[in-house]
Amino acid sequence: MAMQLARIVETVGSADELASAMAAITAELGFQYFALGHHVDIVAAGPAAMRLHNYPQRWADYYDRNALGVCDPVHRASHVTGIGFRWSQMATMIPLTPTDLKILTLGRAHGIGNGFTVPVHVPGEARGSCSFANEAGCPLPETTLPLAQLAGAFAFEASRRLWTGRSSNPGQSGPRLTDRQRDCVLWVARGKGDWEISLILGISEETVARHIKQACERYGVNKRTLLVIRTLFDGTLTFSDIFRTRYAPFRA
Repeated sequence: MAMQLARIVETVGSADELASAMAAITAELGFQYFALGHHVDIVAAGPAAMRLHNYPQRWADYYDRNALGVCDPVHRASHVTGIGFRWSQMATMIPLTPTDLKILTLGRAHGIGNGFTVPVHVPGEARGSCSFANEAGCPLPETTLPLAQLAGAFAFEASRRLWTGRSSNPGQSGPRLTDRQRDCVLWVARGKGDWEISLILGISEETVARHIKQACERYGVNKRTLLVIRTLFDGTLTFSDIFRTRYAPFRA
């Protein structure tokens, strides 16, 4: 089955093909439903947002109408782990609010009981996941959960290729900063002003301002806070870069 999952990533050529393959794999794993996609308001995001599922249509309509892709407790729980988890574990992962409990209850009323979710975090993209679920009262197939972890990861990568075309050359797309621009943005992220950055890097204050302005232009933003956020999302900077105690310039 692991080889079959790998071939899905390499060979599916359309969303319909992926949906058919996922339906077959879902059944083979011992589940009834699958859902994969980005954690966004699907209606507002439009066709750029990724989503594929075979959930009951009434639940899918309610889900989209109320923009639950943003606040779904399953999605929020997936943001605090890097491996698959049972939905029954969510209360130990995040605080469940009354609204969360209502969403889970409504899901069960529409036929979605317990499930297993595989989180996917790709820098520069909206967070996402792949979930497998059964009707309320139907137990999870415990022996196939390790394969579900693989299936979720492979399927999400296949959908990324179909929706975004980024998987073949992920490092080739998006803005790229020079080493000195990256130095300056790092110190902005550390809370330093232009004068302090100029002393740290040994360049003029005007040069610092110019590097940051050019970095903003490359990312199409006009606020330094947004610039830092964008560089964190696409992997230009990491939280480890910001909080590490020892510093070496990015320049060779």
